[in-house]
Amino acid sequence: MRIQLRTSPKGEYKEIDVNKGTTIEGIYRSHEKDLPYTVLAGRVNNEVEELGYILEEPCNLELLDMRTQGIEQIYQHSLSLIYLKAINDCVGDVEVEIQNSLNKGLYTEIKTDCSLSKEQLRSIDKRMREIIEEDIPLEREEVCDEGGDEPIIRTYYSIDGFKNYFFGPMVPSTGYIKYFELMKYRRGVLLRFPHPSKPDEIPMFVDEKKMYQAFGEQTLWDRLLGVNYVEDLNRKIENGEYKELIQLSEALHEKRIAEIADMIKKGKKRIVLIAGPSSSGKTTFARRLCIQLKVNGLEPLYMGTDDYFVERCDTPLDEYGERDYENLSAVDIKLFNEQLNALLAGETVDLPEFDFIEGTKKFGKRKASVKPGHPIVIEGIHGLNDLLTPDIDAKEKFKIYISPLTQLNIDEHNRIPTTDERMLRRMVRDNLYRGKNAAATIDEWPKVRRGEDKNIFPYSGQSDVLFNSYHVYEIAVLKKYAQPLLEEIGPDRIEYAEAKRMLNLLSFFDTIEDDHLIVNNSIIREFIGGSIFVE
Repeated sequence: MRIQLRTSPKGEYKEIDVNKGTTIEGIYRSHEKDLPYTVLAGRVNNEVEELGYILEEPCNLELLDMRTQGIEQIYQHSLSLIYLKAINDCVGDVEVEIQNSLNKGLYTEIKTDCSLSKEQLRSIDKRMREIIEEDIPLEREEVCDEGGDEPIIRTYYSIDGFKNYFFGPMVPSTGYIKYFELMKYRRGVLLRFPHPSKPDEIPMFVDEKKMYQAFGEQTLWDRLLGVNYVEDLNRKIENGEYKELIQLSEALHEKRIAEIADMIKKGKKRIVLIAGPSSSGKTTFARRLCIQLKVNGLEPLYMGTDDYFVERCDTPLDEYGERDYENLSAVDIKLFNEQLNALLAGETVDLPEFDFIEGTKKFGKRKASVKPGHPIVIEGIHGLNDLLTPDIDAKEKFKIYISPLTQLNIDEHNRIPTTDERMLRRMVRDNLYRGKNAAATIDEWPKVRRGEDKNIFPYSGQSDVLFNSYHVYEIAVLKKYAQPLLEEIGPDRIEYAEAKRMLNLLSFFDTIEDDHLIVNNSIIREFIGGSIFVE
């Protein structure tokens, strides 16, 4: 039987002959010595399959390692099962929560009668390494769950009889998980693993204190709202209680924005810099912050760094020869700082507006000034990087990092990645405002993520405050808009596998069909339409 095989993301397909009934793993093993990283799955005719998948007919097959979008979750799920198995062996049948992404890993809590000791953590680490060394098969069992809007096939995996449910595919045996690190952190344990950009090493530890606090705050909010897991949200949707949930969630946002405005006034900050990854709701947040500053008697000036792009012909190129608008060098830093200092000095400034069609800055449309002591609110991806504002006194700056930090999970072991929620937001917005289909959003997402890893995430710890723009109800709202877009992607498209993964995620959520209660200044309106701030 002849198949088309590709062994690297940018490589070419080549014809090879294999026996009918060969597994993807068998093909991987025959090419393993020529591959840079461990393969975790295969893409068969644009659909991701586990390595145990049996090839029965000619097809296109791509071997996938952690560098491919979505495949890192296979590693995380498999590592998590090994972690839970080791805890069961060393500590006993105790409750374990895998809560959220933090510090280049997963933050987990082991619910024991007393605090987990260093000796217990070492024993768990040792047991995990033994399980990996033994290369134990992961047994698979599928069970149909008929709850929710539609039946869901839940796949359970077990290691030596220890069984657990995980949303998504797994590796065939424990020996595939080669790199991990356990760390005691605050009240819990960090389970750390490689980043997709470097699949064979553990990233440097960075203590994301503000992120930890934000997740903790969201946990308290979710308890206040009575929603800890997706089934709690579905119950409120079914009972009609989601209406109050929307109102409470919006009220919590407004309260937090007001608190930040109070901090800015109290600190007498003049330059307010707002940054965050794609689809965080930066524009809506900035506008709402300006309103709260006005409530405090201030008259803020709103600016965006996108108007300070260099001329299109001067835009730097990325490694693929394409214009890199997310590069700091794409911003006219000299002009930006000159105008900020002029504004701080009380001068009237002719602010540019960037013409994206012609690729040039245009002047004469917006002349502005700021009263003494009043702030300038600036939104842009480089806001937290001091290289954007080298000529501004640090005492004048107040930095805000914004991101939707998803705390609502499917269950205690299956989390919903923040990046998936952001991609759903962007997908709906791209279609509504930019005329793009879901396949285009999925195709662009890896490039977006690379830009965030370079230009945004490294500076999140430099913020004065972190605003969590997440709403506990939002995926149930986004589902109405995103599901038909994802269903349009057919199996002939390479984006089909990712679309199917996202549809599987959405299948856990009941849909909020009636979203009229979402106010017109909500961050969610920036994506689904009807925003007072976004045209």
